[in-house]
Amino acid sequence: MARLELSSVGKAFGAVSCAADLSLAVEPGEIVAVFGPSGSGKTVLLRMIAGMFEPDEGDILVGGHSIVGAPPERLGIGMAFQNFALFPHMTARANIASGLRARGAGADVSAKVQSISHLLKIEHVLDHSPRELSNGQKQRTALARALIGNPEVLLLDDPLRNVDAKLRYEMRLELPTLLRRGSASVLYVTQDYREAMAIADRIAVLIEGRLVQVARPEEIYARPATVAVARLFGDPSINLAEVVPVAERGVLFADISGTRVRLDTADHQPMDLGACWVGVRPDDLVISQVASGDAIPARVVAVTPMHEKAVLLLRFTDGTEWLAALPPSATVADDDVFVRFAPEASLLFDRATGVRIGLPHRRQAA
Repeated sequence: MARLELSSVGKAFGAVSCAADLSLAVEPGEIVAVFGPSGSGKTVLLRMIAGMFEPDEGDILVGGHSIVGAPPERLGIGMAFQNFALFPHMTARANIASGLRARGAGADVSAKVQSISHLLKIEHVLDHSPRELSNGQKQRTALARALIGNPEVLLLDDPLRNVDAKLRYEMRLELPTLLRRGSASVLYVTQDYREAMAIADRIAVLIEGRLVQVARPEEIYARPATVAVARLFGDPSINLAEVVPVAERGVLFADISGTRVRLDTADHQPMDLGACWVGVRPDDLVISQVASGDAIPARVVAVTPMHEKAVLLLRFTDGTEWLAALPPSATVADDDVFVRFAPEASLLFDRATGVRIGLPHRRQAA
């Protein structure tokens, strides 16, 4: 199998830049999720690799050889689209086999179709037309078509977006094992951060056509490179407050809504940080009815049950609103509460650039 490599790839349509200086390597057998908000350039990136668009600059290599301008049938790339893209006049069996037959595969096509269909649990619908299939069956048919040729590179364009919640959850569990049965370099596009974290070995965060961070899922959650990345991971989203940290005897302090709060050691911090964002995950907030020197007074404005957690909307005395995520069994006896968080749970970001500063924090993804 072959390594997929993007080298300073750029693409624009008129004055609109969709990709800028993208460099990324995907090793054989590795799953890299390209995650980002709508319009960030994820699909354009996949289509450049698939040969539908040519990059304006940079190069795309598979196994060390450039594939820019190469005929699609010679790329060794399999692709499953978000909208399934099945041939409506063909059965599921014919759709799965279509790529192999187009390349002039031999008599073992039927056996390969049967094998991949059994793996994806769709052998019972092979003779159905696409209109007779559920969205889940369409998705698995499209995936079987992409996998059957044992491609060197596999591109998946948000393949679970149009399936129901139950199947999406099941496929998050099954897909990593399925994809690793081969040794393809897998690039998996998604707008769902949970999906990216569940499926990928590494996540490439794409924002406005630029790769902002490429790292393992737990590292991106615990050590986001920027405020923008921190906001994309977590539900509810990270809490932020504008502060000007002060270093005293090797310890950082900041004023949050009138309360002096310890952030973390300042041993390796610049002494004059200036304006920063301090970020704290809702899961890291501790709510109590007991006051103390470092507890921020707050009022519970609303409580929203979310099955696996209860989300509290908190309002501080200066009007700042934060969210706290508690176990569903947790109870809040009073509307007036006090909010604390461990110093190591705080993340500092430069206010002007949004880039994270400070020491790495030893936390795991929730």
